Amino acid sequence: MAGEALVVIDLQNDFCPGGALAVAGGDEIVPLVNDLIRGSEHVIMTQDWHPAGHSSFASSHPGRESYQSLAMPYGEQTLWPDHCIQGSRGADFHTGLAWTRAELVIRKGFRPAIDSYSAFFENDHTTPTGLAGYLRERGIGSITLVGLATDFCVAYSALDAVKLGFSVTVRLDACRGIDLGGSLDSMTARMREAGVTLR
Repeated sequence: MAGEALVVIDLQNDFCPGGALAVAGGDEIVPLVNDLIRGSEHVIMTQDWHPAGHSSFASSHPGRESYQSLAMPYGEQTLWPDHCIQGSRGADFHTGLAWTRAELVIRKGFRPAIDSYSAFFENDHTTPTGLAGYLRERGIGSITLVGLATDFCVAYSALDAVKLGFSVTVRLDACRGIDLGGSLDSMTARMREAGVTLR
């Protein structure tokens, strides 16, 4: 329907089983996401797209390990295993994903010094990706989010979208989470409190 878009978050090889930052069951959602893609007039994909040596990689910080937290100029940053490096197989969309129906692919995390969880802003919460402007120019005020991971890129995208005035639904059955230290429950509660519709 006009005015609505499906936004598929980071359904990439590195976030699926066997990948560098695998989300448990990440590949299980592909058939359902494909069904949603087929039923949506407007489809947008996001793609994590890091240069080698990105500042969010634990390997860029000697003595630090993956999943530790580090203070960055823009705030606290979780350090990750090297993942979704530009041009790598890990950065490709999952091979079973019907991504060619997408009218727009938003690449994020390509600035070496700052990470980007949200489809709308870098992690400084001020540098825009351009997605909000695209949606508004197309007359789209309502979005449904699916993909990986529920408690990071999906949740931060949903929270930013609500702040920007969009009507937001997250299909939890078409998402999977990482759940670092209770992050799944925490971010699900934050989305609910912000007015995101969780289905």
